[in-house]
Amino acid sequence: MHLGTETSPRSTIDPAVGRSVLILGLGNILLQDEGVGVRVVEQMQQRYRISGAVEMLDGGTAGMSLLEHIRNRDHLIVVDAVKTGQAPGTVITLSGKEVPAFFQSRVSPHQMGLADMLAALELMGEKPAEVTVIGVEPQNLDIGLELSDLVSTRVDELVIRLVGKLVSLGFEVDAVDQPQRGAA
Repeated sequence: MHLGTETSPRSTIDPAVGRSVLILGLGNILLQDEGVGVRVVEQMQQRYRISGAVEMLDGGTAGMSLLEHIRNRDHLIVVDAVKTGQAPGTVITLSGKEVPAFFQSRVSPHQMGLADMLAALELMGEKPAEVTVIGVEPQNLDIGLELSDLVSTRVDELVIRLVGKLVSLGFEVDAVDQPQRGAA
């Protein structure tokens, strides 16, 4: 899923901001809270327009097939369910040196795939300059298409953190007019 015009990942550089940014929603939507990253990206696409070269991608559980989308980015923002041992529903933002430490202790197959992908890109000299992880501690990873009630209540906070990160990077983020419920 792409916000804006279709371009290749290497050409998505905004001259005004000077950054190529990928927002990558990860997770398996068949395992309740595991799909929160994908759901947050869906909400961002429905609710906001972002100036410049920000690509949003539903990465699901794709792993190494995402390599071409991630390589040489100025900033990769990963949105995902994150198991850090904190209370379920805890919203977490990791950046800098916290990110590699986070990936060393992950259990989820797609998180291991992302760690391997970032390591491969580093060896090739094409690793994103910056990586940020925005996520929430899952409550329920059972089979089901809906987020748990607890994690569902955190989606707006995740979206707000994501918007804040984009604004801090110099992007303009505008709310899309939403039709009023019950309006004719």
